[in-house]
Amino acid sequence: MRILFTGGGTGGHFYPIIAVAEEIKKLIKEKRLIEPELFYMAPTPYNESVLFEQGIEYRKVPAGKARKYFSILNFLDLWTTGLGIITALYKVYRLYPDVIFGKGGYASFPVLFAAKILRIPVVIHESDAVPGRVNKWASKFATRIAVSWSEAAKYFPSDKVAHTGNPIRNEVRERKVEGAREFLQIDEWVPVVLVLGGSQGAEVINEVVIEALPDLVKEFAVIHQTGKSNLTSVKTTADVILHNSPHKDRFKPYAYLNSLELRMAAGAADVVVSRAGSTIFEIAAWHLPSIIIPISEKVSHDQRTNAFAYARAGACEVIEEGNFTSHILGAEIERIITSADLRAKMIAATIAFDIPNAAKKVAEEVIKIALSHEIQN
Repeated sequence: MRILFTGGGTGGHFYPIIAVAEEIKKLIKEKRLIEPELFYMAPTPYNESVLFEQGIEYRKVPAGKARKYFSILNFLDLWTTGLGIITALYKVYRLYPDVIFGKGGYASFPVLFAAKILRIPVVIHESDAVPGRVNKWASKFATRIAVSWSEAAKYFPSDKVAHTGNPIRNEVRERKVEGAREFLQIDEWVPVVLVLGGSQGAEVINEVVIEALPDLVKEFAVIHQTGKSNLTSVKTTADVILHNSPHKDRFKPYAYLNSLELRMAAGAADVVVSRAGSTIFEIAAWHLPSIIIPISEKVSHDQRTNAFAYARAGACEVIEEGNFTSHILGAEIERIITSADLRAKMIAATIAFDIPNAAKKVAEEVIKIALSHEIQN
């Protein structure tokens, strides 16, 4: 059995693929089936060590990005997309998998195009409340469609779509409470704010958090994932503005939180400040209240839609970028942490929102389709 994964080059696409791969291997072992061959096709491997750990072979396929705004790169990327289609047709044909699992995004287009031409079964998964263009197109020939948000189901054929939730890796799904504060060197009685700007960080969030720091550390410890390229500037600025603060050790900046650090940070946290990507589903799995700051609508409609869909569930507060200031952020953090009733309502909403076995549901469907295709051939 050969299974091919493809998706955009972000953590929001990559890590759900890893979660599904984990469950596929677990189910294969339980059902005593022959161990499958797993492959990943995309412009970059994103995280080579994780692919290696999961026994997934990487195959490079170029892909051009179709931006929603005018850019000369759009014209140049047409050539990249064309090259990607030719490359994908050749490599997918040589591989000829029994099923392809696509997470959407521009990076998946060449592989899904090849699947359509070669008539290979496709399962797609949509992480956003409003689907992206590639998944909308792929839904016309996909065998099955899984969605993270119930709101997204209406955009797809009803006989193909299922609300599965968002696949989350086992190693980050459970937050680690015991020993978390000791690990992070935070006093037991200090409330904790966890700031997540996505795998690359978020400059807007970084700037506002830094501005709010002198007041925040008076009452809270702040664990801040800055993004690898932002860590030095954030630490330098924080050192200056907190130089005379007796609580400067309460600020804990990280370039990137690995799986253990993330579980520990979630275990210590009382509230999370985050973008509105796939991290929302991890926050829900941790059963933590949150403040969600979606990317500006000029850049991404998806995040704003995601944020307000999650807010309607009662699990978070939303601050749009235009209103995102240090004073508003501080006030919202204070309000959530000091109100036991509000916290209880938000935690209950995350529990209702969370779908614990999303990765398993998708993996079961992928295996079923792969076995069916294998028998037919």
